[in-house]
Amino acid sequence: MARWIALAVASVLVALGVVLALQVGGDEASGQKARIGLVDQPAPDFDLPTLDGGRVALADLAGKVVIVNFWNSWCIPCKQEHPALVEFYDRHRDDSDLVMIGIVRDDTEKAAREYVEEQGDDWVMALDPGSRAALDFGTFGQPETYAISPDGVIVGLQLGPVTVADLEAMLARARGVA
Repeated sequence: MARWIALAVASVLVALGVVLALQVGGDEASGQKARIGLVDQPAPDFDLPTLDGGRVALADLAGKVVIVNFWNSWCIPCKQEHPALVEFYDRHRDDSDLVMIGIVRDDTEKAAREYVEEQGDDWVMALDPGSRAALDFGTFGQPETYAISPDGVIVGLQLGPVTVADLEAMLARARGVA
């Protein structure tokens, strides 16, 4: 009798485990589809405070390509992609049609400020109070990078660390070259 009870309990636990695993995978797949669904759609508007005390608003950047990178100071993949962001920015810092924005996600202003100062980053760094921009873009984590065309449409995204080649390809798409 005890064997049958143990077998029944084990069967129920296995069934629950399968159901939970399918739910988690389904949610992630839905999230991937939602983010990919942002491509060819108008970018979510944002108006955010920057680390230098100013503000950055997507509406003010009409006519420019905008590369948006969600990151934070404690994220290992963010640190891994950082050299690519630096190289890309250094290549394009003088491009009058391009703005690169780092949006701090799930981090403190102090930690973000210290990281940016330590690294010497000089592209626009914005804070996201209340995670409004992260929610509007449907981010699940960081890093995530989006390319926005001059007419305000998302033309590319990279989930996870970007490479210089990824960034160059997104820039070309945003400029209508690729």
